[in-house]
Amino acid sequence: MSMNHHVMWGLPRDAQVWRHAFGRPVESGDGAPADASAWAPRVDIREEGERFVIRADVPGVDPAAIEVSMDRNVLSISGDRAAEAADASARFSRQERAHGPFHRRFVLPDSVDAEHITASNRHGVLEIVVPKKAESAPRRIVIDTAH
Repeated sequence: MSMNHHVMWGLPRDAQVWRHAFGRPVESGDGAPADASAWAPRVDIREEGERFVIRADVPGVDPAAIEVSMDRNVLSISGDRAAEAADASARFSRQERAHGPFHRRFVLPDSVDAEHITASNRHGVLEIVVPKKAESAPRRIVIDTAH
């Protein structure tokens, strides 16, 4: 898989910066996730006004087996999809569904509020909501002249 890095003409500069910083996982030299495993959940990342929403497909993964963490602007999603218990005499004629551990990491922009990230899991879709920091408003400082 090759990664095409090109200028996105017509997008505001902030959107270009966001897509460059936020829109790609931490990668190895060949464009694959740095810690690629047998499988990795597919992920959508969307910007919605005052937040980013990350959705990852994790069907068959016990929600208790998923961990979401944040360290130095890197959001990590890891977990383990257990193999189905099978009868000792059973054999597969076809096995396409992967199982085992996974780990995905995404670099987040400095504008996120890491203290208020929330996550939920419904119908096999992990949703992580990452709010943006409130923009600081200019404040006028009154000069004390009562000396």
